Amino acid sequence: MRRPIVLLALLVAAVLGAMAAKCWLIELPPVRASNTNAQFSAERAAERLAFVLGDQRPHPADTPANDMVRGKIVMLLQSMGLNPVVRDQVACNELFKQRGVSCARVRNVIAVLGPPAGKAVLLNAHYDSTAAGPGAGDDGIGVATLLEVASILRQQPLKRPVILLFNEGEELGLVGARAFLADPLSQNVGSLVNLEARGVRGPANMFETSVPNGAPIALYSKAAAHPVANSLGTDVYRLLPNYTDVNSFSERKWLTLNIAPIGNETRYHSAGDSLEALDHRTLQHMGDQTLALAVGLANDLPANASGERIFMDVSGQALISLPLIVGVVLLVGLLLAFAVIAWRRGKIVRGIGIALGTMVGSAAVAWVALAAIGAIRQGMFWRAEPMWTLLATYASVVLAGVILLALLGAKADRTQLRASYWLVFLLIGGAIGLLAPGGIIFFLFPPLIVLIGMLATRWWKPAEQVAAWLAILFLYFTWGAMLALLEELLNGGPMWLFAPLGTLLIVPVLIEAAPLIRNAGLKASAAVTGGIVLLGWAAAAAAPAYSADRQQRFVIEHVTDLTAKKAWLAVVNDGKPVPAPGKWTRGKLAYSDRLRWLAPMEIVAGPAPTLEAIRTGRTIRLVLHANGADSISLVAPEKADIRAAGVEGFVRPLDPSAKKQKYYVGCSGRSCDGLKLEIEAGNDKPIMFTLVGAYRSLPPSAGPLVAARPKNARPQYLPDETLTLSQIRL
Repeated sequence: MRRPIVLLALLVAAVLGAMAAKCWLIELPPVRASNTNAQFSAERAAERLAFVLGDQRPHPADTPANDMVRGKIVMLLQSMGLNPVVRDQVACNELFKQRGVSCARVRNVIAVLGPPAGKAVLLNAHYDSTAAGPGAGDDGIGVATLLEVASILRQQPLKRPVILLFNEGEELGLVGARAFLADPLSQNVGSLVNLEARGVRGPANMFETSVPNGAPIALYSKAAAHPVANSLGTDVYRLLPNYTDVNSFSERKWLTLNIAPIGNETRYHSAGDSLEALDHRTLQHMGDQTLALAVGLANDLPANASGERIFMDVSGQALISLPLIVGVVLLVGLLLAFAVIAWRRGKIVRGIGIALGTMVGSAAVAWVALAAIGAIRQGMFWRAEPMWTLLATYASVVLAGVILLALLGAKADRTQLRASYWLVFLLIGGAIGLLAPGGIIFFLFPPLIVLIGMLATRWWKPAEQVAAWLAILFLYFTWGAMLALLEELLNGGPMWLFAPLGTLLIVPVLIEAAPLIRNAGLKASAAVTGGIVLLGWAAAAAAPAYSADRQQRFVIEHVTDLTAKKAWLAVVNDGKPVPAPGKWTRGKLAYSDRLRWLAPMEIVAGPAPTLEAIRTGRTIRLVLHANGADSISLVAPEKADIRAAGVEGFVRPLDPSAKKQKYYVGCSGRSCDGLKLEIEAGNDKPIMFTLVGAYRSLPPSAGPLVAARPKNARPQYLPDETLTLSQIRL
């Protein structure tokens, strides 16, 4: 075998090895073996959390299980010498970015430390879980962190009061946070640290701030010893439909920092979100950051920066921050410089074609491969072992890049291709900056390093090539770390998206190796990289789809439509066919737009919620009768015109930005029985509602389906439930 071919194979292996090793960039250090009284102890926090969660049963808001959790939190706070209070009230909140309002009886636990006067620091976490799991991560990690921080702060002198808020009802639509805004204590708050979770491992990311972000970023940069945060992430988060308690608190304009781990979302909102799965290193990282921020805020740590800043961490070791305007000016300057250099060096079209062609070509290869495997295996076949699918995707980038370099780069030297690539890199950064200005930070320093090297060649000839490799190294430790976090965040797909993202890391390496690719030749290069791609996708296709750690989502519902006198068994999963007998088809039901597997069933007689209603013009007043239902929902069609809903004192407007959606008004918990609701319509026309009652158990007729549920499958986001539907015209 020719030497260039061997070297090319080694290069591809090295590139893929580096892409696989990105996960180490976000790996956390071991938990400290010992701590002083002023340091956060993950082990002490974990012990308290184990006590609070007890037998780890799900504990949704306003249930006996959550009463037990709340009682233990109060007990622990009292044992520290604090005097917690429990605020008990029925409250409602709008569902952000949805046409809905959710109500529940919530009991917020509040404890105050420090002096009685001064603008307070609010530390917030919610103690309710979903009905599908014990919530050790979401948000047990926040509860454990606040308890440990409380035990430390109570021994320290503080210049400002610190309010610890353990709120109830976050999982129902931030109901506890809305209730706190009606509490007199909220009037004295000046800053907020919110603790959340979307996983059970990995670094605790600071993913949201108040706007403008100058002051919170200055504080975070000074306080956090191992920062994990970037302004691209915070900007993108604002565009997503996700929400936390911060959405409710944001109207107060407090200085805000929002922190959460995102590692292994497959356990999130499921029975897998357990004490055993929660990584103590993640708890340590969240605790260290929270304690440092709380101490800084409570003691007036200087954070005098203003305006909007762009920022990124370098593998959790340091935070780089710039004013946004400086970033924009620098980006424009670099764009102009590389445009001139690329034009003067020539072959600019070829260089641009290689960069953009690799993005498009690799995405196409990955999309086709994913579609082909998905047609055979169906479902999220990569869920158990996502690394194989990711490596196959990145191998597709190498294939596209090598072929285009051999074709378009054959008559261009490395200096020409280098200048053109970094020009494309900057153009992409500018395009991203139009949607998410915080993303600019990732596109400044690598081309700046290369530009410095280009200018330095007049004094030292190898300067440009050395700078090019230094730029790649810097790119790896910043963009690569961010990409590793994104792989965790987007584990549900679309997986082909990692091809264009990976291109930004891989193509500059291939350009520096262009002479090697030319020496190997087009046919040999295509054969070597193509063979590796085939092996990669074969491994992705052969890897198990689900495992004990990363299970398939598989929710079973028994649904009875009392008006239509029909019943179904329904399965909510990732689209994989149901492994049970029956006439299963994909479809929707009246209460949701989500596709489900449906099979007709015999009607099972049972209880169903009812209501009393009086309508006066545009106002509908209701009294709910739960009849044992754990939650009750009123669903109205998209064309209905509903403006607000809630209970007295908490009639909330519906999000006006949410369009082309059904309307939802719901209540969860024991206190729904007898609850008085009010709905404000936009006109006096009758509205046809679907009344939905949910019972967190299944009838015996669902037993065969429960038994047929795959070994590595469990309910996620929703519990197994029995649902009743009835049509009511109001």
